[in-house]
Amino acid sequence: MKRRVTFIFTLFLTLTVFAQWQPAGDKIKTKWASEIDVNNVLPEYPRPIMERSEWQNINGLWNYAILPIGQQPTSYEGQILVPFAVESSLSGVQKRVGKDHELWYHREFNLPSKWKNNRVLLHFGAVDWKADVWVNEIKVGQHRGGYTPFSFDITPALVNGSNSIKVKVWDPTDQGFQPRGKQVNDPHGIWYTPVTGIWQTVWLEPVPETYIKDLKITPDIDKNLLIVEATTNTISSTKRVEVRVKEGTSVVATGQSINNEPVEIAMPQNAKLWSPYNPHLYDLEVIVWEGSKQIDKVNSYAAMRKYSMKRDDKGIVRLQLNNKDLFHFGPLDQGWWPDGLYTAATDEALVYDIVKTKDLGFNMIRKHVKVEPARWYTHCDRHGMIVWQDMPNGDRGPEWQMHSYYTGSERERSAESETNFRQEWKELIDYLYSYPSVGVWVPFNEAWGQFKTAEITEWTKAYDPTRLVNPASGGNHYTVGDMLDLHNYPNPRMYLYDAQRATVLGEYGGIGWANKEHLWEPERNWGYVQFNSSKEVTDEYIKYAEELKQLIRQGFSAAVYTQTTDVEIEVNGLLTYDREVVKVDEESVRKVNQEICNMLNIK
Repeated sequence: MKRRVTFIFTLFLTLTVFAQWQPAGDKIKTKWASEIDVNNVLPEYPRPIMERSEWQNINGLWNYAILPIGQQPTSYEGQILVPFAVESSLSGVQKRVGKDHELWYHREFNLPSKWKNNRVLLHFGAVDWKADVWVNEIKVGQHRGGYTPFSFDITPALVNGSNSIKVKVWDPTDQGFQPRGKQVNDPHGIWYTPVTGIWQTVWLEPVPETYIKDLKITPDIDKNLLIVEATTNTISSTKRVEVRVKEGTSVVATGQSINNEPVEIAMPQNAKLWSPYNPHLYDLEVIVWEGSKQIDKVNSYAAMRKYSMKRDDKGIVRLQLNNKDLFHFGPLDQGWWPDGLYTAATDEALVYDIVKTKDLGFNMIRKHVKVEPARWYTHCDRHGMIVWQDMPNGDRGPEWQMHSYYTGSERERSAESETNFRQEWKELIDYLYSYPSVGVWVPFNEAWGQFKTAEITEWTKAYDPTRLVNPASGGNHYTVGDMLDLHNYPNPRMYLYDAQRATVLGEYGGIGWANKEHLWEPERNWGYVQFNSSKEVTDEYIKYAEELKQLIRQGFSAAVYTQTTDVEIEVNGLLTYDREVVKVDEESVRKVNQEICNMLNIK
């Protein structure tokens, strides 16, 4: 009888929670929206490249309030589902905040008793834009930047029993200088709904007094080395770091260091290389030892791969992967969702676009002025998708010149704006450095917020010499970095050529088709060109593909098709915004895409 009463009570609580939350608004949604469990939101470990066995997910229903700047909440307006931005349907709120208000979050949590002898880290995947955090009314830290993870050691602020977290967020969207990507207060054209607040997983993690704080993994296929920098929170000559490289259950290579020195590991002579055709990953165990005692351990992974360039036998500079020519070809992927905006409803949804892109025969994704959660990059690593990573744009830009090298004056940012850009750009590179799939950095796009192009490009190249740098996608060209990047809509066109760098087509296409049952706004939508059926879209796509083949022979070394999915009123996606309809004939597109991807590596 007691068991039955307990079950009924639990069911009542569950139903009560569900009654408190439902998606807001009447816009289209993905099928994954109906699969959300408010008691278990995005339950997967959020950082697979540095994973511990113990952690606690604190996504779910939090209290929220939107207040004028400077006011403190004395009560809350309701509940918000974390980690979905307050403007999204899946937050259950769907309200705007704006530059004159702040968004407050609050929730209680309890720690497992077995964590009592550990330090505790509070992790945020991403919060847009400025976040101040309190634990038990004690300020534990602040972070500025909407796209990168951050964490705080909250141990001194914790108490026995119930603990509280408060987060204050301020985000001016397009009324500030900060990186914001496609977000604007007045969505229209290629500009979309604002995203404010917590939009990636929040989680707690116990760690020892000395713990692994960060991993930086660098493969060198020419020297057959894997270099792992396992930075601990303290430098100690009494504690050593060991790295074990595993293939399945077998250890195939090892290395050790002290004093936070890099661990250099000689890989087996027959080490397998990572590529879109064979995305081989080695598992890593990274362990901190004090004598024979294990202090800390994280699981990770790595790949042996190399991004570079080389002039071919016709004198054209080509992109290379693992010292072999490879044509990079993929869609412009903006990573937006009709229900979650920046945040996919489930991990299944998050990986869906990657798998579909692979199925359509592409080998690359250009992640366009947005950054994804860590799991997205791991999915790319596992599925073999090269990533071109844009820096999200912000501030104002100079005039835009597409068809010649830039002759205008670069924008002069304020000291605060420039400092912030450099900080967020560095954090982004640090965040993604160890993911094998990331092959190209793109600091600027179409002059949006572009400034000090040569200096930023040279800094990027020096800070991460293991990747290629596309300095300015689509215009305001300078003879710096590794690529000259042209944009042309709708069909591919080569109107400039650089004999010293790789010449690439950073955007083309934009073939539109408004599917009536799958539109964000039925009465307001557009594409660069508009058609009315899958056959028409497919035929036009293949026509452009055949044109692209000729331009590859003439000198293009990469191309990016616009785009993966419809986004808000843009209807030029290969898929509808809700991911319900693939607009092209998949087999026909896959065939021609594979032909394009293989043009340089089939002699």
